[in-house]
Amino acid sequence: MPTGPNFCIRSEYKMCTKMVQVLWGCFLLWNLYISSAQTIYPGIKARATQRALDYGIQAGVEMIEQMVKERKIPDLKGSESPKFLKIDYMNYKLINIKINAFSLPNTSLAFVPGVGIRALIKHGTANISTDWEIKSPLFQDTGGANLLLSGVYFTGILVLARNDFGHPILKLQDCNAQVSRNDISFSGELSVLYNSFAEPMEKPILKNLNKMLCPIITSEVEALNANLSMLEVLRSVDNYTLLDYSLISSPEITENYIDLNLKGVFYPLENLTDPPFSSVPFVLPEHNDSMIYIGISEYFFKSASYAYFTAGAFNVTLTTKKIFNHLIRNSQGLGNMLSWIAELYILSQPFMVQVLAREPPVVNLLPGHFTLDIPASFVILTQSKNSTAETVLSMDFVASTNVALAILGQRLICSLSLNRFRLSLPESIRSNIEVFRFENILSSILHFGVLPLANAKLQQGFPLPNPHKISLVNSDIEVLEGFLLISTDLKYKTSLKQQSSFHGWEALNLIRGRWRGKPAPWLPVWSPLQEVNRP
Repeated sequence: MPTGPNFCIRSEYKMCTKMVQVLWGCFLLWNLYISSAQTIYPGIKARATQRALDYGIQAGVEMIEQMVKERKIPDLKGSESPKFLKIDYMNYKLINIKINAFSLPNTSLAFVPGVGIRALIKHGTANISTDWEIKSPLFQDTGGANLLLSGVYFTGILVLARNDFGHPILKLQDCNAQVSRNDISFSGELSVLYNSFAEPMEKPILKNLNKMLCPIITSEVEALNANLSMLEVLRSVDNYTLLDYSLISSPEITENYIDLNLKGVFYPLENLTDPPFSSVPFVLPEHNDSMIYIGISEYFFKSASYAYFTAGAFNVTLTTKKIFNHLIRNSQGLGNMLSWIAELYILSQPFMVQVLAREPPVVNLLPGHFTLDIPASFVILTQSKNSTAETVLSMDFVASTNVALAILGQRLICSLSLNRFRLSLPESIRSNIEVFRFENILSSILHFGVLPLANAKLQQGFPLPNPHKISLVNSDIEVLEGFLLISTDLKYKTSLKQQSSFHGWEALNLIRGRWRGKPAPWLPVWSPLQEVNRP
């Protein structure tokens, strides 16, 4: 048996190596545990109440009516041995089947807690036209026919979930569809003959039709899922940012409503890293007076502030020409103040004014109040034709603004107003008189120059997601602790030229593929440089 110091060293080395491997494995397991334990809270919550479902019946029936009128229905084929004709067999085919009209007078939608939405249709009727072909050993013929279906019944549960990419997905569960009666009337040269024995033919036609109903409905749900899978949940907002609208979890369904939890976070265009702060939970109030409630968290606005700051969107440069075009025409006294700056520093050459954000603007949502504090630097530079820019004066300030909110059409409209202003002057020029005069100058520049430009962009608003041909009406907005609450009803826009299926959502980009390298759809979220830095 080996002994000696070398053996001890080798034994200890093996033991240490094994211990390191065990510790490293424990470390990896701990990291996995910590990662899985981190909870991601939504930046946006959208809630649909029973009122939305009730209204959805009206809108849904109109959409289905238009869809089925334009949808090609599969041919019906069969073979029967009608005893009354005393022939061995008769093959029949119904082609060019078209639904001309239908009625669903008793339709209801209801939430199934933890599962989905139950749909129930009773006592429906439909009028169908078709061409037919008949072949038998004795004869063959073609013609047309009308079918009147009555006692249309359907029940099923739409199960809502989320796929790995954050898209919503639907599944049809417990489908049960049938037609209890159909009356057929033939047209053509021998219609009198065919109508005399139409009744025996109705039963096999009805049997085959009932076999087709659930597969047809299931295929429609699958077509809708294919459409939903094309939604770009990560979408370009402008030249600075992207917005992540993906679902972070499957929809939450209770007896009274369904909640969709969206990530609701902005990213700088070239950096898809999450902001250095976490989302926090917020709870929508238990209201049911409106059809839809949308909660937009403080985290949503903070991520936008951070993304635009990181992208440099809050840095504004005003040349002499822009100052006179955008500022002086809005204030008679501002021209005198700028002239005073020129005299104070003996500026005979053209100068520029820069407003540079030092940190992301600070967002605060308190009951009844939405404020935005902007920490920035104010820099005055001079530049002759043949020299580099020279800084004449630099000072820091914090501008506190109030954010006013309104719902206009399909958009959340914001506007800024200056609340208070704090200026920090360098020691070299600090005096009570100069501080006061500089505060007036900067306050006027912000009030008459920067904020009007910002508000011009903000007036275009944040577009609110809404399904195809659905508009928001009776909208209201309220600022609560840590989030905005939008309460709204829905209105379905009828049109003579509607889509034949659910293949378009107006407020969502349905273009498949990656966003990089593609033109960004214009979604007007404010960026001051879009206006001020235009040539």
